[in-house]
Amino acid sequence: MSHKLNSAALVGFALLLAACAAGTSFVSTWANPNLPAIEKAKGQTVIACVVAKDKYIRHDAEDTLAAELTKRGSIGVPSYTLLPPGVEDEALAKAAFEKSGAVGVVVMRPVAVDEQTSVTTASMYAGPYYGGYWGGYYGYGWGAPYASSYVTTDTIIVVETLVYSLKHNQLVWSGRSRTTNPSQVASFVKDLVAAAAWEMNKANVFK
Repeated sequence: MSHKLNSAALVGFALLLAACAAGTSFVSTWANPNLPAIEKAKGQTVIACVVAKDKYIRHDAEDTLAAELTKRGSIGVPSYTLLPPGVEDEALAKAAFEKSGAVGVVVMRPVAVDEQTSVTTASMYAGPYYGGYWGGYYGYGWGAPYASSYVTTDTIIVVETLVYSLKHNQLVWSGRSRTTNPSQVASFVKDLVAAAAWEMNKANVFK
């Protein structure tokens, strides 16, 4: 009977791990019908901007995003290389971006952190009632069902990604993503940037 108990526990534990698997997906996107792309962005400077108070998170995320932009044909420049820490003055930022000759900016900003609780039920095979179907399990199964519930809480981070044309000062493309149970900041940022780059490339945002 201990073997049956252990097997049931392993099944429940597997379900628990499956519920905690991480993943990033975009749940919505939008493209400006009047300005669907940043023209002549190939070979031009595009600013990578991640809105984060923690400078280390911001630096790592902007480096990752800038590298992805460069890989796709533009010259990705992290915004922290143009602006000192804590600069929120719009005029100073505008002057720095214009001086760099940037044609566009990609902004990423966390907008929500949600928690969702789910309950997974797995049967536990216990007691001497399993020896035979007749004279054992039949009466027990219909008369005394028992189940063990596994409660899991998923952390979901919602991030908006915006692409602006600096020449026209207009929003070109936007998307909203959800990441479930990110384990580390570095891997979270990497997955997020990769997913965003794929979506932007699919929409042909940079021409």
